[in-house]
Amino acid sequence: MKNFVFHNATKLIFGEGTISKIGEEIKKEGIKKVLLHYGGGSIKKNGVYEQVINSLKENNIEWVEVSGVKPNPRLSKVYEGIKVAKDNNVEGILAVGGGSVIDSAKAIAGGYYYDGDIWDAYSGKYAISKALPLFTVLTLSATGSEMNGNSVITKEETKQKWSTSSKALYPKVSIIDPTVQYTLPTNQTVNGAVDAISHVMEFYFDGTSGNEIQSQLAEGIIRTVINSTEILLENPKDYDARSNLAWSATLALNGLLGAGSSGGDWASHALEHSVSALFDIAHGAGLAIIFPAWLEYVKNENIDRFDRFAKEIFSIDTGNPGIDANLGIQALKEWYKKIGQPISLKEIGAKEEDIERLVENAVQMSPMGKLKKLEEKDIREIYKIAYENKLLFAR
Repeated sequence: MKNFVFHNATKLIFGEGTISKIGEEIKKEGIKKVLLHYGGGSIKKNGVYEQVINSLKENNIEWVEVSGVKPNPRLSKVYEGIKVAKDNNVEGILAVGGGSVIDSAKAIAGGYYYDGDIWDAYSGKYAISKALPLFTVLTLSATGSEMNGNSVITKEETKQKWSTSSKALYPKVSIIDPTVQYTLPTNQTVNGAVDAISHVMEFYFDGTSGNEIQSQLAEGIIRTVINSTEILLENPKDYDARSNLAWSATLALNGLLGAGSSGGDWASHALEHSVSALFDIAHGAGLAIIFPAWLEYVKNENIDRFDRFAKEIFSIDTGNPGIDANLGIQALKEWYKKIGQPISLKEIGAKEEDIERLVENAVQMSPMGKLKKLEEKDIREIYKIAYENKLLFAR
């Protein structure tokens, strides 16, 4: 296990009926006016918007709104949010929604004090050191953005979906009420589950040795996500399953699993960002396609870890190293298919000639990865695997 410092600055309030606390938490920070940032309006249908507004009113918090955030949040919406925030002299930002809304809010928060183009932070030209205080009410568990300093934004004109990270972007307070996720469409629950599993696997497969406690935490989270998702497909209003899935998604990327590791591999996420940027699909669906292809390509870099994954997650133990690894990858793809996810680029309408478009987009971030450094030729081979992504064996 490597040396580490673990510090998470976000206060997280979890449980049924907790949304009403958000105004009080904002007031504690001495903030009197916020930018309320949200998506397409579902929060007005499920009662979340009303709860938030009532809490703001009760605590004498003023607000202005910027709505319309889309999945794979756009830079143009960020620019709009920065302008509104500056024009109205807000003192903080309240993001109400899922990871896309929170990531967009983080970009606005970071751009508020920057005189240049906030895209500079995503293209590596500027490091965010100061941001507006951020508060979140989570309505979709997936990205873990409610308890970390990460943000991913898409620049529409260039189809670049890039990320940034800063300690200044950690939310001050995040609220998770699992009951507001009861009415989520099935595909959003499933996409969130795949996203959470993928975050865990980025750390699990980064090549770090000697961190047994982290391995067991990772395996426990993945098993919990799988079990909770299957329960929710049968009963979307199972409170315990919703709670376990929600907390698992937060733990997957709040820094805990990265402690003592090499920091995660993250090649699969970089490769997927090109997929969702070019084809505008949900991040979770893209990861269901890309991650198994990456696993197949790099498995021989640490075959023992892949054998362990098969055993601990899917109870596969034939006693044949390598065979177990293959079966574990297949089991993951079978589960993704079972819950309705695509596992190949073909399934989302990609053509064989699109592989080069994806390579051209992704190679801008190369070399990438920790377990195996990926150059252009490696990136191309992974996309080729992802194009077909057939099951390895008939079981």
